[in-house]
Amino acid sequence: MKNLQSKLSGFLLIFSLALNAQGLKPGDEAPSFSLLNVDGKMVSLSDYSNEKGVIVIFTCNHCPYSVAYEDRIIALDKKYKPLGWPVVAINPNDPALQPADSYDKMQERAAEKGFTFPYLWDDGQKVFPQYGATRTPHVFLLQNTDGKFFVRYIGAIDNNYEDAEKADKKYVEEAIAALQAGNYPSPDFTKAIGCSIKIKK
Repeated sequence: MKNLQSKLSGFLLIFSLALNAQGLKPGDEAPSFSLLNVDGKMVSLSDYSNEKGVIVIFTCNHCPYSVAYEDRIIALDKKYKPLGWPVVAINPNDPALQPADSYDKMQERAAEKGFTFPYLWDDGQKVFPQYGATRTPHVFLLQNTDGKFFVRYIGAIDNNYEDAEKADKKYVEEAIAALQAGNYPSPDFTKAIGCSIKIKK
């Protein structure tokens, strides 16, 4: 009986994750979060209520796609934070499945690269399913409207993970430019290219 209950609980957890993983669409209000930063402090989406928006990026340490984009993520934060669009990075991976993505390793990586933005740990993997993140990196560009955050763009940072110089579509930058001009981004959705999120079963 216990074995059956355990299997049933496992099935319900997987089903719930799959259901939640449908996540957000452009135009949806983004759920809030409060997660541990690499500096030991908690960071919440509500902390950014005075900003125009937030560039939320689900990323990690080990994924070669995430590593390839690290400098570009830093550059996005340096360029857009002064304009009211800071980066907030979130590591969604289960460290039991990928030890390189543990909290300690996150702290090491943030220090090595000189991250200029919060790098948060999705402990318990509660946040990424609500957003519908499936890859690392996976961008959710949020616009602040009267203290509520709405999704305006979901997807990739640009169209060339291998070489930033060869990227001729800078999706995040183009989306922010559209919003700054009073328009909605087009496209507002692209396919995220990266490693699958490591989910605890």
